[in-house]
Amino acid sequence: MQQSPSLKLARVATTAAVISATVVVISMITAGHGHAELANERPYRMTETRQSCRDFTTLRRPLFGDLHVHTSLSQDASTQGTRNTPSDAYRFARGERLGIQPYDDAGVPQRFLSLERPLDFAAVTDHAELLGEVEICRSPEMTGYDSIVCRIYRRWPRLAFFMMNSRATYVRDPDRYSFCGADGVHCLDAARAPWKTIIDAAEGAYDRSGECAFTSFVAYEWTGGPGSNNIHRNVIFRNEHVPDLPVSFFEASSRGALWDALDQSCESGTPGCEVLIIPHNSNLSGGIMFETDRLDGTPVDQQSALRRAEREPLVEIIQHKGDSECLPGTGATDELCAFEKLPYDNFRSKYVSILAKDPHPKSTVRYALGEGIRLEEKVGANPFRFGLIGSTDTHLGTPGAVNENVFRGHGGAGVPALYQIPPGLPDNLEFNPGGLAVLWAEENTRDSLFAAMQRREAYATSGPRIVARFFGGWELDPSACSSPELAANGYRSGVAMGGVLPTRSAQKGPTFVIAANADQGTQTTPGTPLERIQLIKGSVGRDGTVSERIIDVVGEPASERALLHEDCTAVATGRQALCSVWTDTNFDPEHPAYYYARILEVPTCRWSERICRARRVDCSDPATIGEGLEGCCDPSHRRTIRERAWTSPIWYAPNAAGS
Repeated sequence: MQQSPSLKLARVATTAAVISATVVVISMITAGHGHAELANERPYRMTETRQSCRDFTTLRRPLFGDLHVHTSLSQDASTQGTRNTPSDAYRFARGERLGIQPYDDAGVPQRFLSLERPLDFAAVTDHAELLGEVEICRSPEMTGYDSIVCRIYRRWPRLAFFMMNSRATYVRDPDRYSFCGADGVHCLDAARAPWKTIIDAAEGAYDRSGECAFTSFVAYEWTGGPGSNNIHRNVIFRNEHVPDLPVSFFEASSRGALWDALDQSCESGTPGCEVLIIPHNSNLSGGIMFETDRLDGTPVDQQSALRRAEREPLVEIIQHKGDSECLPGTGATDELCAFEKLPYDNFRSKYVSILAKDPHPKSTVRYALGEGIRLEEKVGANPFRFGLIGSTDTHLGTPGAVNENVFRGHGGAGVPALYQIPPGLPDNLEFNPGGLAVLWAEENTRDSLFAAMQRREAYATSGPRIVARFFGGWELDPSACSSPELAANGYRSGVAMGGVLPTRSAQKGPTFVIAANADQGTQTTPGTPLERIQLIKGSVGRDGTVSERIIDVVGEPASERALLHEDCTAVATGRQALCSVWTDTNFDPEHPAYYYARILEVPTCRWSERICRARRVDCSDPATIGEGLEGCCDPSHRRTIRERAWTSPIWYAPNAAGS
């Protein structure tokens, strides 16, 4: 990729520094570990009483998790045959083997999954909408069990999926069924049992011992989709102090109404309750996820921008239903935007092809980051100061199931397996195994992880357990990559990913330290080497427009020729660690900017290509294309994938409020 002349960056890292990066990255993870008794004064508020963690580090360590998980309590998952409960999902996250649909007549699952490496944290986020309705349809003693809606739910579950959601989530003014009673009282009462199940499962899975092996969060999904445009959000509570019921799209049919309702039911109505909100799948929002007007239609002002940034500190950039980073061919010169893209703009476009529209350019996270700094220049605050995470959005109760080698689909909008194992490819060709959320935290507790989310010291991966550090500052050491004090110096002399650089009047641009360590893999699934690290900069020019630049800061693109051996192992060798220090020599101190890093692995086979090769599909020989394998020869089939990680941005924000 040709380096942009408008963002000429000075290389400081040396070859020796790159070679030593493996040691640096490993040491920056482990440095600072101390006994729990030495860590009583924590840099975040403690809201719970629990044992101190034996493993505590002031320099923080990366913890891997999944904050988007559905189980049998979600209406859509249940209509696809999912039987796993929230407790099952947490057991899976901790490493237990779990059965998934279809089930035989004796209730025995016909497929099984397990994680080679347990997760550090997870949150079950079952849909708040229809929580009570599904409970009624499953409970013969409840009023409404014999309704036509519930009879359809039990006999024709896939029909019920579309019928019930068309009334509950795909409209601007959702309406409950008559059997819910006046103001939905019966369905609200019925929702209390599954909500308690969600809370109890999170409490039961949370390790409050000194081992601190696993953290679970009480959570749910608010599933708004007016006109089938996705504005879904996951709601994560800090601790066990949560409202009596989740706020659903029925009670709050806009993002602002959701914030207001959570202010009332959580922050004001439940002592000790704290909450944050994570938008997801902006790629299916038809361009409305990042609208900025307030509820009354008036333009965003500083106060409303600050409120949005506080309420929604993170955004999900990758999951089962595609990548939301950026779009190719929309004014961007970034060919790597063509990564796990869905070919349509909302759910209706998927299911009704004659209404299909191309993805909307305003649905991308990079658009939001640029719009945020543009609005910051205009109103003095950035409503889209997002940290970045990934998750799976599994609807099988299998958090963290991101291995391309054993992908079985995730349900939801994907291929259902209610009655039989799908022949051939197990999921729609355009879907993928999803990603992971990574949080830099002092210890594996709710308070520490929640604080990491609030300050946006988080990053996303498309599945691999890449370790990434990103610091920015005005006085960072040019030799940082060769220093065992990389992390300590980064915190002392700069800000970590998710942070805001202090205002600078001098012309010298900021310096960034970017370090990454390849996923080390497991005995059965080796990790993949790193190809390169890129820096993405967005800035507001003197004319008020936002421009973006993509720079290869270290490493080189792998050759596009003969990328893979026949068995899908990589031809390109790559590196186990990459590190670089870069200074922006084209910096304008008068205008805001954002910077984030993208770390790329060398290309490997995509999940679909692995199956096609294993089944020996030869697209020139129709006899080899078995049932369900037609996608192997589809022109849109992406045979290779560059797995990756995205750090949260670092911002430069002159004269902005809330920096």
